[in-house]
Parts: sequence; C-alpha cells; structure tokens
Amino acid sequence: MDADRIARALTRIAHEIIERNHGVSGVALVGVRSRGVPLARRIAATLASVSGEEVPTGALDITLYRDDLMRAAIGPQPVVRKTEIPFSIDNRTIVLVDDVLYTGRTTRAALDALIDFGRPKAIQLVVLVDRGHRELPIKADYVGRNVPTSRRESVQVRLQELDGVDDVTVEAGE
Repeated sequence: MDADRIARALTRIAHEIIERNHGVSGVALVGVRSRGVPLARRIAATLASVSGEEVPTGALDITLYRDDLMRAAIGPQPVVRKTEIPFSIDNRTIVLVDDVLYTGRTTRAALDALIDFGRPKAIQLVVLVDRGHRELPIKADYVGRNVPTSRRESVQVRLQELDGVDDVTVEAGE
C-alpha cells in the first residue's frame, strides 16, 4: 500500500465507524503503541471533519500485558512506553486501533490492558492490515486491507509520523 491507499483505507474506515455507531457520540479511539497511535489520530481527524464532533483519542502501551514478555523477542528489559488515555472509558464505545492483525496476541494484550482502565460499553477493533494466521479467536471490525501472507513473511507498516514515509510492504522471511 502506498500513501494514497493508506489514506483512502483510513477514510473508508472512518465512514464505517460513523455508520456502525450511528455517529460518533460516545465513541473514543485508543491506538496501540506504536503505529496504532498515529493511525488512531488520523482516523479521529477524519471523524471530526465528517461528523463535526471531536473524538477523544488515547494511546495504549501493552508491553507488560504481552504473553511473550520474557521471551527473547522482548527480552528481560522491556521498553515500557506511556499509556495516555485522558478520558474515562466507562460506558463508551472504544475503538482500538492497531497497524497489523496477525496471531491476535497483541490484540488480546491490548484488551487486557484496556479493561484495567474501566468498563467500556463496547470495544471495536480497527487494523490497517489483516494478514491472517490467527491463534486466538479475534476478528477485526474494520480492516483497511486483507493481505494473505505465509508465516515466513512479515508485514512492515511505515508511517510518516514515525518513519518519514507512508507505506505497507510484505517482506520475505528466511
């Protein structure tokens, strides 16, 4: 996906959120660090321009909720970033935003972390890319693009805010 395709996918997702929730009243976005945060902010900006209402947006760090925390991929000294949810999630529809949905384990960790902040009315999931290979029974409510991959491949999302460019690529693994 190039920058235009990413922008179109996020605009479509914003419209789908409005349609499914009959507006944005009572809706808040929470991006999963790191790339879910700028995606959530972009969707919130589109929601505001379309609906005329500002949508609260936050950032969630799931590091300590991961089930692979002690494995080599994370290591014994994980980098914990700040969670910023400057609003109550109680009785709101929380739209959780992440870049890639793969096994479902990151989403499970995000759900666990989010529930520690309160009791939302509902939680919906947005992902820019769904690559399949689920290990947990998790399905996104809104998907920018389904990209069939092998387990050896990896999906790389780069965003202007963090990487200086907007694109999604699939890279071959070993």
